Amino acid sequence: MAKEQKSYHWTDVAADNIIRQKGDKETYTVASGITPSGVVHIGNFREIITVDLVKRALEKKGKKVRFIYSWDDYDVFRKVPKGMPKQEELKAQLRKAIVDVPDPYDSHESYAQHNQVAVEESVKRVGINPEYIYQHKMYRKGTYAKEIKIALEHTKEIKKIIDQYRENPLADDWLPIAVFSKKLGTDDVTELTWDGKWGVSYKLTDGTTETVDIRKDGNVKLKWRIDWPMRWMYENVDFEPGGKDHSTKGGSFDTGKQICKEVYGFEAPTYVMYDFIRIKGGGGKMSSSSGNVTTLTDVLEIYEPEVTRYLFAGTRPNREFAISFDVDVIAIYEEFDKVERVYYGEHKVNEKDTIKMSVAYELSYIGKIPKTIPYQPSFRHLTTLLQIYEFDIDKVIGYFEKELKNEHDKKRIRKRAECATNWVKKYAPDEFTFTIQKTSQVTLGKEEKEILHQLAKKLGEKEWTDKELHEEMYILCKNSEFPIKDFFKIAYNVLINKDQGPRLASFILEIGKERVVKLFKSV
Repeated sequence: MAKEQKSYHWTDVAADNIIRQKGDKETYTVASGITPSGVVHIGNFREIITVDLVKRALEKKGKKVRFIYSWDDYDVFRKVPKGMPKQEELKAQLRKAIVDVPDPYDSHESYAQHNQVAVEESVKRVGINPEYIYQHKMYRKGTYAKEIKIALEHTKEIKKIIDQYRENPLADDWLPIAVFSKKLGTDDVTELTWDGKWGVSYKLTDGTTETVDIRKDGNVKLKWRIDWPMRWMYENVDFEPGGKDHSTKGGSFDTGKQICKEVYGFEAPTYVMYDFIRIKGGGGKMSSSSGNVTTLTDVLEIYEPEVTRYLFAGTRPNREFAISFDVDVIAIYEEFDKVERVYYGEHKVNEKDTIKMSVAYELSYIGKIPKTIPYQPSFRHLTTLLQIYEFDIDKVIGYFEKELKNEHDKKRIRKRAECATNWVKKYAPDEFTFTIQKTSQVTLGKEEKEILHQLAKKLGEKEWTDKELHEEMYILCKNSEFPIKDFFKIAYNVLINKDQGPRLASFILEIGKERVVKLFKSV
């Protein structure tokens, strides 16, 4: 009998905990959600992918999994994020439900939908396809009427749970609900009262009063700390992670699990805390309201989808980490390629690391994993070739033609070349960027010209290997008593108008002898 693989990877540990805590079920529900109050950034995405990764771990154990994603678009629009167009028009919409705020870009039905669509489209690109629940629809249909009434009936108990963690207790007339007035559309109401059945009355800012029926009017909703546990019960949620802010003592998970059990008679989901994500070079926690955020789409410009998934699959959720756009990008691609080699048995590490890396690779992969290892084009090498070929991706793919075994290899190299192009153009430091000169931009002395002419002549004599050419350049310099450092400097200056560049011998061969000979002879 085959030895069962140990649970070294954090997703397997989480799946084991879910099964132990929730019982061995055929189907599990895993959940995530956010308020679309601004641009949904890569820090928010950590929650979505954490759930997706745990979903995959459960499926690996033969379980069926329902993955629900709640858009809390019936939350109040509290603050206009910086950088949004039509700032004054948006300020006029404050205190309304986010779903009722017009889209300042005039491209979607609402402000909420504009932010939602961006996420729904981008997560598909990394193989995530949850079932979306739009909370404004649920509330407005009266779906939660019974659950709202249960909360109102347990107002005293809910207050007691929340007050445990508050310096100042909630007001005597506090209720676990919020209301969007029918007349003005805002939640700015006072003198909120409940009649003990289905009726709720309140006073508007214009002095008038309204009375509504929880079952029919759809404008009464539970406050966040009650809404979250209510939905755990309603959707029968087995697993949901939460951010560091929700996970503090007395935070919304602490109070939520008590409300869930004492008010709704349901055990809270198995929980994992995830930490914040920084952008390397950026300061502090990302915030949608600040307007300066990095989205999943931004990350996918630089990291191919599997590598993007690996950033999260290869890192425990409770670890803070930074997503890099600097030279670390090269190291991350190299790390991913190493993990892929470990998975295919082409790179040996100890048993524990083999299991962890192999699981991380499986979780990173989108679609069916090939039986043989895909071709691994070096990201660093691609950045050089792309600049040599003036970012003509088809020419770069042509360079690797003999190495590409199948359509998968061709698809990967195209995607990686697109990412490398974006990196060079947007983020690469100056020492990584260059342009092959059409004509030399430097003036050289007689000896300098002579040694380049000698090298040009040598280049035309035979087909050189990288190693042979490297050695030949040293021999030339030695025979001419020309300082090797100076030789490299003038060669780079003639080729790319810089004092240094990629490894010279291989660089010359990749540029192509004809182009190099022409440049060297022209000085």
